[in-house]
Amino acid sequence: MNKTVLLQHLLSIVLGLFFINVGIAHFQDPEWFEPIVPDILGDPTFWVLVTGGMEIGLGLGLIIPKTRKYSGMLMALFLVAIYTANLNMWVNDVPLEGKTFATIWHILRLIAQILMIVIALWVGGWLKPSRTRLP
Repeated sequence: MNKTVLLQHLLSIVLGLFFINVGIAHFQDPEWFEPIVPDILGDPTFWVLVTGGMEIGLGLGLIIPKTRKYSGMLMALFLVAIYTANLNMWVNDVPLEGKTFATIWHILRLIAQILMIVIALWVGGWLKPSRTRLP
């Protein structure tokens, strides 16, 4: 197994376990996640539970090599879609546990979201390094 494949496997496991853990937290303490659900979506508990289930499923799919390709793409799409909650939190200065966050923390969250999207696409095999050579 070459270094690139090993790194893809390791990152798949790390990102997958992270998502499984966060997904479980959605069921253990849905009230914690509810404030950031945009009002336009309706019942926040419903969306917290649905996204928690999706995170668990996508995390498992990323860990399992046979499902990694499609789970990587679905996770990237999921991360784009759920960023609306983080954007809602940023734009409307929504507090979590009574605290609001400075702009720098929202920017760091956006960077982390983009990084997770890139990792999900890469471990799924959707992003490949360029093989072109310069003259």
